[in-house]
Amino acid sequence: MTLVAEIKETKKQPVRGMMDNVMEQFNSAADKIHLHPNIRKILSITNNEIVVNFPVKMDNGDVEIFRGYRVQHNNALGPYKGGLRYHPTVDIDAARALAMWMTWKTSLAGLPYGGGKGGIQLDPTKYSQSELERITRRFTFALADNIGPEHDIPAPDVNTNSQTMAWMADTYMSTRPPAERTANQHVVTGKPAGSGGLEGRDRATGYGVFLSIKFWAEKKDMCLTGKKFIVQGFGNVGYWAAHFLEKEGAVLVAVQDAFGSIENQQGIMVEDLLDYTKANKGSIVDYPRATHIKKSDFFATNCDICIPAALGNQITSENALQINATLIAEGANGPTNVEGEKILLERGVSIIPDILCNSGGVVGSYYEWLQNRNGELWQLDEVMAKLEKKLRESFNKVHDYSEEENLDMRTAAYCLAIKRIERAYIERGIFP
Repeated sequence: MTLVAEIKETKKQPVRGMMDNVMEQFNSAADKIHLHPNIRKILSITNNEIVVNFPVKMDNGDVEIFRGYRVQHNNALGPYKGGLRYHPTVDIDAARALAMWMTWKTSLAGLPYGGGKGGIQLDPTKYSQSELERITRRFTFALADNIGPEHDIPAPDVNTNSQTMAWMADTYMSTRPPAERTANQHVVTGKPAGSGGLEGRDRATGYGVFLSIKFWAEKKDMCLTGKKFIVQGFGNVGYWAAHFLEKEGAVLVAVQDAFGSIENQQGIMVEDLLDYTKANKGSIVDYPRATHIKKSDFFATNCDICIPAALGNQITSENALQINATLIAEGANGPTNVEGEKILLERGVSIIPDILCNSGGVVGSYYEWLQNRNGELWQLDEVMAKLEKKLRESFNKVHDYSEEENLDMRTAAYCLAIKRIERAYIERGIFP
């Protein structure tokens, strides 16, 4: 079937969910490495799925009921690890997919973690700061012993941040016996630096995206100076990736966020745009030194590098043919669906997969966890050097395997991640 015919056929099908995507990616890699059937069965399902409904009193005195999720996919390599997001799209299916991606991500990075994910189905812009604090604390209490520093360690994700993690840590520690409270500080990562957080954790994910692009360019003997890039999502990940790319000499030419899309082929100054968003309720709309473009035209922007750093399922068969970039660097989790990826790969577009590209965040979280566990304090330059060393090792491992086996980078990354977990099961056996 030709590419165009395949696209037309794809458009007839309903849009697949994130869980469908992650399972197809998993099964494709499992076939490549001839994964043991019993281990495939284990890794195809989640270990635990927690759904909690809890009441919270609003500022006006009314009580609202919220639904929260925590999915724990697999802990063969260590405690569950993964973010909590506050977004209207949060549901059990999305949490399952994201938890599974975290298992592959932590395994690929060589960390002693498994995968978990969750969040609350809400739009945080509709609640005050004090309401969000009460929602977070009540959610933490509702999760109770389903999280813990040696069991399941949440972190920030979409619409959550270091403040969210500080509330969670304080609530969790407050429910422990007095003698155990400080020993449980590492129940979450991504905390503020003054509350047990790691210097540099705020930029770790975006820095990792930048480093992945830099390492990829080095393999191509390519200089990033003057290369044009676009960023979807100008939150924590998108901003820091753009910040470091601009310092390297690359030029930001278009940005899209939840409110709108802007373009300036002469360049958008990253810090200037950040200052504007801070004064404009977090929105890039009406930024004076760029032109508004239609949402549907964003991925068609003339550029060399595209960084989807927002939500999942953004690059699909509907827009994959429009993309002009030669490199997709996945700052978000699952931004490219299976059909979209097939089109991009057939067109010769390179993709640095999410489980490699945005793994700087979980590596940074691991360092914070170690810092708290050991009672140490690490300096920023030390953290950044450790991150670069660790991420270079991961990138080289995936790149070399993809070259040796003639695989795209996503399949190569999955193969390596799954092999590590398979080895753990083979060596330890399965209880009883």
